[in-house]
Amino acid sequence: MSNTAVAQRTKFSVAIQTEGYKKLINDTLQDPKRAQRFIAAVSAAVAVNPVLQGCDTGTILSCALLGESLNLSPSPQLGQYYLVPFKDNKNGRTVATFILGYKGYLQLAMRSGQYKAIIVKAIKKGELVKWDEFNEEITVTSIADPIAYEAAETIGYYASFEYLNGFQKKMYWSKGKMEQHALRYSMGYRAKKGYTFWEKDFDSMAFKTMLRQLISKWGIMSLEMRDAFERDDSVVYADGSADYVGGENIPQIAGAIESAVENVAVDESTGEIIESDADDDSPPQVSMDEL
Repeated sequence: MSNTAVAQRTKFSVAIQTEGYKKLINDTLQDPKRAQRFIAAVSAAVAVNPVLQGCDTGTILSCALLGESLNLSPSPQLGQYYLVPFKDNKNGRTVATFILGYKGYLQLAMRSGQYKAIIVKAIKKGELVKWDEFNEEITVTSIADPIAYEAAETIGYYASFEYLNGFQKKMYWSKGKMEQHALRYSMGYRAKKGYTFWEKDFDSMAFKTMLRQLISKWGIMSLEMRDAFERDDSVVYADGSADYVGGENIPQIAGAIESAVENVAVDESTGEIIESDADDDSPPQVSMDEL
């Protein structure tokens, strides 16, 4: 580990333990044991991400408190939400951005108490028999062997939900349609430089896109989910005050979530941000329907 990385990691570890931040966390969570668990969880998430260690502590804390308010874990292994570094060129700093993962979508939807079932999965070559878009009926021949299923080529994505009252909505996108969606709305993916989530884990991004399309258009959204969608990128400070990470190149609407992810290029060997696709003079213009 380089001296810079050690210094950044130490900087966050020291900052999160200062009386100002500890008081803010305790006052917000109103539970000493919960506060200790929260600090441990956030510290663990930061420790495994060298780029995140260079972010302003206030922005990391702001995102993590949002995740805590939604009762979601910052653990990258769980994939409920992510603390994603974003280079704020205008203010000369790196900030953390709250990115909801597809497993977070599932958690929030199921907690609403309105859904009997929610499904999102990849359809493999040889499984799809027929997709009737007008009647929203899919016929598949499932690959029973899980190892064979994982090894098979993905040809599309299927998502559906059913309310407790019996109402159902289903959707299927071919792999080609999902590819066109990613190319249209992700500058980083179009560049094909290897650093975007679409390139690293296409299926996870596809699952998230399917759930966003399905739930935002036809699903019941809980207050928790609306809060996550309407994330405002506010930053809290040790004295309890707040402002925005703003700069015009920081996403201010929930619809820009994928854009925030794609605007960061990371050198995998050093963990340093090497490029930003963000335009300093104009914010990302992305609507909920586009994701």
